[in-house]
Amino acid sequence: MTDDLVRKNFGLRGKPFSMTPDPDFLYWSAAHRNAHTVLNYGLLSGAPITVLTGEIGTGKTTLIRKLLNDMSEDMHLGLVSNAHRDRGNLLHWILNAFDIPLPAGGHHVAEFRAFQDHLVETFAKGTHTVLVIDEAQTLGVDQLEELRMLTNVNSGKDDLLQLILVGQPELREILSAPQLTQFSQRISAFFHLRAMTPIETESYIRHRLVCAGGTGEEIDAAAIARIVEMSGCIPRLVNRACDLSMVYAAADSLPKVTEDLVSAMLADGLFLTADRREPKTAPSAGHPGDA
Repeated sequence: MTDDLVRKNFGLRGKPFSMTPDPDFLYWSAAHRNAHTVLNYGLLSGAPITVLTGEIGTGKTTLIRKLLNDMSEDMHLGLVSNAHRDRGNLLHWILNAFDIPLPAGGHHVAEFRAFQDHLVETFAKGTHTVLVIDEAQTLGVDQLEELRMLTNVNSGKDDLLQLILVGQPELREILSAPQLTQFSQRISAFFHLRAMTPIETESYIRHRLVCAGGTGEEIDAAAIARIVEMSGCIPRLVNRACDLSMVYAAADSLPKVTEDLVSAMLADGLFLTADRREPKTAPSAGHPGDA
């Protein structure tokens, strides 16, 4: 109902600030462009393991979906986005991601063999298998070690599985554990996705408005500056602030979001401002081979 109200008020054809990741709305900030380059490097170079980290809401999932949408036809994709150390056998999730039937009896060895056979058969058809694990920081050491074992499956000199891990910043700390030394040594590409800059955030807002059929001027400059301040330039929080502000404007049939309107929305307690900040000493990006 509110979506229709906003679209009608601003003359839009779509929802500009949806909370659902949508690669069609992807804005290429410098960080997102660099991350995409590193991920592509990992895929094209045959890297056994590639890692992407970033704070909640920085656009990791949207970036991954864009990458997967553009993936060549000779790559066979499996995506696991809801695995957790307390949610049963990781291999079950992986088999399900590739639509591989679970072997009768539920024995781990049989399940491993089923996945191994799938990798070999897929490779024989000229197709390479890529497994993406989203929210990988929720996995335990044993599960990560199991993933490493899967990347060891090969056909002569060719690795049959490429792994992309996507997670929050603590994933890097987890992978630095002594128990995961062998895992870390297999990481060929790493990137940490930072929040956008204020200038990029303004461009991001206008970009999404235009993608939804607007002019890009539906939120004025002063309102954008306020949104930049309150969101910490984190895309998910920017989307939430813009969406709420546009609902407020539409409710009063206002043609533009102003700073006063954003302040009114804040005063009503509908938005929690960003209280997480990137550590200043953290590296802005990893490079191929930086684990």
